[in-house]
Amino acid sequence: MNIVFDLDGTLIDSAPDIQAVSAKILGKLGKPALTIEETRNFVGEGARILVSRMMAARGIEETPERHAQIFGEFVAEYEFAVEKAVFYPGVVDALAVLKGGGHKLALCTNKPELPARAVMKHMGLEPIFDAFIAGGMTKNPKPDPEMALKCVADLGGGPALYVGDSGTDAQTAANAGLPFALYTEGYRKSPVDEIPYDWAFDHFDLLAGIVAEAQARHRAV
Repeated sequence: MNIVFDLDGTLIDSAPDIQAVSAKILGKLGKPALTIEETRNFVGEGARILVSRMMAARGIEETPERHAQIFGEFVAEYEFAVEKAVFYPGVVDALAVLKGGGHKLALCTNKPELPARAVMKHMGLEPIFDAFIAGGMTKNPKPDPEMALKCVADLGGGPALYVGDSGTDAQTAANAGLPFALYTEGYRKSPVDEIPYDWAFDHFDLLAGIVAEAQARHRAV
């Protein structure tokens, strides 16, 4: 089965790295860094929206020119911000089990391409994934279905499961016509019962069972 994963808030907690970048950028402007809670609330819809939210939270007037400047500085720092990212519990073993079971895995993230590739390399994820799509590699970011559908196509097509942690991921899966497994311990901004999902799980030890159920459901159709 094809399994498409979100990255930040699903496989890894990268908020401490993003917070550190915000401290550098905002510090130059005489503004305090984002808190870790703000950081987790701001991620998920791409770096451009994150920068807009960061500017608004610190009272920085957003003009196209000002946003472009801060965005450029943010991405330049973001590419090298990998040292504080950590896997969520059970992720490494779950990915190994799925890969060993013959499933094809794709990574689908709104994170810009260079920072996404940098953190993948740092955390040893490159050999695990058979397809990869990041922010800027397609015309439309999530929740538009383009990125998820491109991942499935790059995996060779066929039945797929989308795994993510947020309402954005849920909408992406719905737009792409894919069943959705919600990881409840990531960056979601809404209560679990307000996010549409086919399965919800709080530890990656449960994911292999969900994949088996998704396969059985597909065969029964």
